[in-house]
Amino acid sequence: MKKFFTTIKNIFSIEDLRVRILNTLGFLIIFRLGSFIVLPGIDPVILESLKGETTGILGYIDTFLGGAFNNASIFGLGIMPYISASIVLQLLTVAVPYFQKLQKEGDSGRKRITQITRVLTIIICLAQSVGYLTQAVPQEAIILGNKFLFQASSMIILTSGTVFCMWLGEKITDKGIGNGISMLIMIGIISRFPGSIVQEAVSRNANNLLLIYLLEIVALFFIVMVVVMLVQAVRRVPVQYAKSVVGNKIQGGSRQYIPLKVNSSGVMPIIFAQSLMFIPALIAGIWSDSSEAALFIGQTFSNPGAWQYNLLFAILIIVFTFFYTAITINPNQIADDMKRNGSFVPGVKPGKQTSEFIDNILTKITLPGSFFLAIVAILPAFAMLAGISQDFAQFYGGTSLLIMVGVILDTLQQIESYLIIRHYDGMMKSGKIKGRSQNVAVA
Repeated sequence: MKKFFTTIKNIFSIEDLRVRILNTLGFLIIFRLGSFIVLPGIDPVILESLKGETTGILGYIDTFLGGAFNNASIFGLGIMPYISASIVLQLLTVAVPYFQKLQKEGDSGRKRITQITRVLTIIICLAQSVGYLTQAVPQEAIILGNKFLFQASSMIILTSGTVFCMWLGEKITDKGIGNGISMLIMIGIISRFPGSIVQEAVSRNANNLLLIYLLEIVALFFIVMVVVMLVQAVRRVPVQYAKSVVGNKIQGGSRQYIPLKVNSSGVMPIIFAQSLMFIPALIAGIWSDSSEAALFIGQTFSNPGAWQYNLLFAILIIVFTFFYTAITINPNQIADDMKRNGSFVPGVKPGKQTSEFIDNILTKITLPGSFFLAIVAILPAFAMLAGISQDFAQFYGGTSLLIMVGVILDTLQQIESYLIIRHYDGMMKSGKIKGRSQNVAVA
C-alpha cells in the first residue's frame, strides 16, 4: 500500500504527466456532459417516460456511448461513425492500390488517409442520423411542429456532435494520456459499471444471496485476469541484426525480437460477428407470419442466451479473427522490411522463407487466440444463465471487457514510460506493462 501511494505521488510530481492527466479528465467530463444534452425539439420528460430498454445492436451502441444513444443527445451517434470510417479505410488499404500507396508514403500518406477518414465520417453521420431520428428516437417525444426543420437541424447537430467527439479524441491523444478515441469508448462503457454493480448488490441483498454476490465478484476478478493475459500474450520471434562496419566502428550484431500478439485482431472480430448476428432474425422476420420454421429461427437468433445463437456467434468470431489478422499483418512486408534493415531470423533464409516462417507461426498462435476470443465473447450469455442481471453480465466478457482492459493497459503503459524516463520506480515491482499499442514490427 505504501508503494501505491508513493507511485501516485511520483505521478503527480511530474509536471508534464500531471497536466496530461488533468487534461484527459477535463476532456472526458466534457464528453460525459454532452451525452445528457437532449436534441432541441425533444421533450426530455416525454422521452424519459417512453424510453425503454435498448437491445440488439442498438443496445451495444448505447453501451459504447454511455447512454447517449438512448438519451437522444447531441452526442447520440458519438464516435461510432468515425470508427466505421476507419474500418472502411483499413479494408480499402488492403484491397485498393491507391490506398496501399498512400500507406507507404509515410507522414504525408497518413495525413491524406486521415483527411479521407474525416470526410467519410461526415458522410456516414449524415446517413446514420436519418435512421437514428426515425427509428431510435420516439416520435411522440418530438415537440417541434415542423418535422422537416427538426430532421434537418438534428442531422446537422448530430454530425457536429460526432465531429466534436472526434476532435476531443484527437486532443486527448495530443495533450492527454492514452489513445483518445479508445478513451471515449471506454468511459462510455465504464460509466455503466457502478450502477450495474450496485443494482446487482441490491438485488442479491433483497433475496438474501450476498454470498452469491461475493462469488460473482470473485469470478469477475478472475475473468479480468484471464482477459489481461489474452491481451498481453505474445509469441516472440528472434531477430538477429547483421554486423556492419561504419568508419572505425562495428555496428549491429544485436538480437531482438518481433512480438506477434496472440490476439492481434483485438475486438474487431467480435464487432464484425455481432453486426452479422442480426441478419438471420431479420431475414426470418419476413416469413415469420407464414412459416413456423422462420418464426423459430427469428426467435432463436434474437435471443443472446440461446445455444444456437452463441454457437454461430463463436464460429463467426473464429472466422473473422483469421480474416482480420490476415488483412492487418502482412508476413511478406515484415520479411521485406527485415531484409532492407539487414536483419534475419536465425536459421531461416531471408525473403520468401522468412515470410513463410512468420506466416506459419501466425497461423499457429491465431488458432488458440481465436478460440479464447470466442469464449470471452460468449461469457456474458453464461453469466445470464447463472442468474446474473443483463447489465452486470455485460462486464463478464465480450467487447466491453476487452475494450476496457486494452485501453487501461495502454494508459498504464504510457504512465509507466513517464515514470521510467524520470528515473522513478515503475508501477510494478517486476515485469512490464504491455498494452495494445505494440504493433508487429521489427524492433
